[in-house]
Amino acid sequence: MSNARPAETHLDRRRAESFGGEAERYERARPDYPDEVSRELDAGPGTHVLDVGCGTGKAARLFARAGCEVLGVEIDPRMAEVARRTGVTVEVGAFESWDDDGRRFDLVVSGQAWHWVDPDRGPPKAARLLRPGGALAPFWNYRRAPEPEIRAAFEECYRRFAPELATRSLAMGGPAVRNDTARMLEGIRGTGAFEEPRVLRYPWSARYSAAAWRDLLNTHSDHHLLGQERLGPLLDAVDEVVDGLGGELRVEYETLLVIAELRR
Repeated sequence: MSNARPAETHLDRRRAESFGGEAERYERARPDYPDEVSRELDAGPGTHVLDVGCGTGKAARLFARAGCEVLGVEIDPRMAEVARRTGVTVEVGAFESWDDDGRRFDLVVSGQAWHWVDPDRGPPKAARLLRPGGALAPFWNYRRAPEPEIRAAFEECYRRFAPELATRSLAMGGPAVRNDTARMLEGIRGTGAFEEPRVLRYPWSARYSAAAWRDLLNTHSDHHLLGQERLGPLLDAVDEVVDGLGGELRVEYETLLVIAELRR
């Protein structure tokens, strides 16, 4: 993971714009989001949604399934192309400089991407794009910390091949969860445009084979940027841990949803 302080995560553009090279894998391996997210936001037919950093369209499709009209904004044209193939309307550009052309939305959402948005420029722009009664709603899937024995086995792999990730990577359930959330809330509150944000959490779980977990790790920017000379041996060691668990890894997730309603 980058040495950038949490408040500067968005400045690490090498990581932020590294996902396009793994766009197909990202679409295949990254988990979806629980339907509770769209239901909590009362999203449905007639709701106009802007999905910031839409990637391959996973969050956009969640709202489209609920009947919303969704527009995605994505900085990487390779990610945008995958999203378009799944039926998502996408405009390519960085949210901070994207030309909204006077359009307004009921919801500005961002799945797994708001921490890449400038915390000083992103929230005020979101507020300007919202209609009265609208809300900004970033959300993430986070891995909850694994059981101590399993965590220790994985940490040994990371200490051998990527010690900088041993306790900090999101793939390990690292502390970035708290850092990202604190930075995000600070940026939203600083605008003065929103009511006090609500933070909701939805626990769920998934099971991975060694190959599927390897696929997922390849989509994490802190892993991808290790380069294959370091990443390959790390993933081989992780495969051995999963094989030792009977060939299947159960991962406990938590989807964290922030809802900041536009101040009336």
